Amino acid sequence: MSRKIYVNGCIVDEKDAKVSVFDHGYLYGDGIFEGIRAYNGRVFKLKEHIERLYKSAKTIMLEIPLTPEEMEEAILETIRANNLMDAYIRVVISRGVGDLGLDPRKCKKPTVVIIASKIKLYDQELYEKGLKVVTIPTRRNGPEMVNPRVKSLNYLNNIMARIEANLAGAPEAIILNDEGYVAECTGDNIFIIEGDELITPPKYAGILRGIKRDVAMEIARDLGLNVKEELFTRYDVFNADECFLTGTAAEVIPVIEVDGRQVGEGKPGKYTKKIIEEFRRIANSTGVTIYPKNEVRVS
Repeated sequence: MSRKIYVNGCIVDEKDAKVSVFDHGYLYGDGIFEGIRAYNGRVFKLKEHIERLYKSAKTIMLEIPLTPEEMEEAILETIRANNLMDAYIRVVISRGVGDLGLDPRKCKKPTVVIIASKIKLYDQELYEKGLKVVTIPTRRNGPEMVNPRVKSLNYLNNIMARIEANLAGAPEAIILNDEGYVAECTGDNIFIIEGDELITPPKYAGILRGIKRDVAMEIARDLGLNVKEELFTRYDVFNADECFLTGTAAEVIPVIEVDGRQVGEGKPGKYTKKIIEEFRRIANSTGVTIYPKNEVRVS
């Protein structure tokens, strides 16, 4: 079945979803995006994702031609048009059509695209057995470069890291910042557990402040863990009791080996498994309802 795509206020068939080659999102990566998930007929943390989208837009001085409320409805409308209960939603806002120069003032109207589809990063076996990851040479761009807290269409830093992970035969890779501290992975935030402490890099370390990162921290507090946002190195990851990653596409997934060093007992740890279980429960039971109560859809 052909997907239905939202393009500048219209729902069109995917074959008709077209953007100009003069769009500065295509020419220069000038724009922003969000990845959002829907579970069981509800969009998880929709308001938080929209808030982050508009903060990214403000940072790069991009005026989104929809209010946050209109954006929410456009996202829901796109999911409904595709008859989905479970979905991965990609919202893309580019600077819009301009000329071949860099000047964003030449782009008179941003382009808004919303895609509701499916995504699968990892096989289920890896959620049960855990990932073996590597550290790669590419460093995370710093906060005064293209700030990692902006979900920019310029994702080349992450893509270069992803290429290096592929070359190493690893499903994911750890990226260090310029000071050698652990920042994040190519598409996920990273956590370690030492005793009763859950530790994740702070926002100034060169990370995207993930929505699922916040959820994992809330769950950990409820489990009685002492949650800390502080810098750590590969040494700390090698010697942690547990390690896991979070992201909208990845959800929560365990890490059992880093650069050939076994993490903990070499299998998903007890807290990681509890966090995964609670995350799935919350994700499948909360969020913004997609369909009116008298409408039933099957993904």
